[in-house]
Amino acid sequence: MQSKQQRLPRFTRDPDAAGSFQFTRRDLTILSIVAEHRFIRSEWIVRLAGGSEQQVLRRLSLLYHHDYLDRPRAQLDYHHRGGSHSIIYGLASRGAGRLRRDLNMPFDRMDWTTRNRSIGRLFLEHTVLVSDFIATQLCHGSRGASFISADDIEKPKGREESHQPFRWSVKQCNGRSATVVPDKVFAFETQQPDGRVVRTHYLVEADRGTMPITRSNKRQSSVMQKLRTYHLLSQKPGSLPPNTLVVLLSISEQRLNNIVQAIADAGLPKRLFKMAHYNDMVIHPPVSVGTQETMSRQVPSIQVA
Repeated sequence: MQSKQQRLPRFTRDPDAAGSFQFTRRDLTILSIVAEHRFIRSEWIVRLAGGSEQQVLRRLSLLYHHDYLDRPRAQLDYHHRGGSHSIIYGLASRGAGRLRRDLNMPFDRMDWTTRNRSIGRLFLEHTVLVSDFIATQLCHGSRGASFISADDIEKPKGREESHQPFRWSVKQCNGRSATVVPDKVFAFETQQPDGRVVRTHYLVEADRGTMPITRSNKRQSSVMQKLRTYHLLSQKPGSLPPNTLVVLLSISEQRLNNIVQAIADAGLPKRLFKMAHYNDMVIHPPVSVGTQETMSRQVPSIQVA
């Protein structure tokens, strides 16, 4: 049995030192949370799983050392700098097998250790930025609004069984095809004063400043090329889900300001896009939805607490 004084290694598994392990229903919940987000910080797992923080952290440690969860080594840089940092978790092969067995979760919805080993720091940071954003909506989303995950949103026709069901392509004015795949898709449902339930869809694009906002050569990738593609799709009936907003998520307030200016310069409709800064990521769903104009007025950008 592990002594109270013994400190387990953070990034090397030691099941003997971790102690005996019996899989519980709480562990299945934890695995499901990690699978949903690909990579997620321990602090969010604690909040989403509920219960005692120390108990959840203890289960996370056991799940790691017994090969149900992984701690991607790309995060080692942060821990070598010293100080206190949340550990980032991903799914390990044994955890994927357990989800398949107990919940019949398809393997194509899961990424596990063999893929985690090859990821780099930038990919990890990008994925965790998205999981921070989604976990914020789940933990702090507006009261009276129901969070709807991508699994419960109707898939585009013909892509129901695809590994990337939320993938859209459209022809541009120059005849070339442009494709977008959001980092995350979710929705909020709100009940209106007249009793109607209205769903607003959100397509999340996380921006870490690695892609130019604009390019003189429109054939090259840029943030604005992506946003123009979303605009074209929004003009094509039946392409995007109804009542759709594109959320631009960034760690840089200046970067968001520059994107807002580029949207205005390009003449794209502001109502289609919402800006979310890392320090304030809570989305406020619309109070009521009618025309696009009404939705534009009543769906504010991310509000500062």
